[in-house]
Amino acid sequence: MSSNKRKKHIDIYVRFLELIDSIRDLPTLDPLEEKIFGHITKALHADEALSVTDVTSITSLGSPVTVHHRLKSLVAKGWISMSETEDGRRKQINLTEAAQIHLTKVSQCLVKAAGKTRSG
Repeated sequence: MSSNKRKKHIDIYVRFLELIDSIRDLPTLDPLEEKIFGHITKALHADEALSVTDVTSITSLGSPVTVHHRLKSLVAKGWISMSETEDGRRKQINLTEAAQIHLTKVSQCLVKAAGKTRSG
């Protein structure tokens, strides 16, 4: 990759970081919460129903207790909600309206950053 092309990609990334800083409308997530939230978002985007048990059983995310603790934190921070299912023992995971709005803003930042690079 040429030096100019690398610079353009770095410019896009820096512009994205600058734009994303302006939309911190929900509490910050720690790295594990981000990983869990990413997994939830991808599954829901694929129209997969996702329960607490489904997420806590993903061994790559850590122990079930740790993941459950982080799910509670995601609820407290306003990123996800949990709703009852027909089986009262299982809880369905959903993105909150605030999280959906946040993801829309992030997407807009990506598009804007890629469409407008700095000259220099």
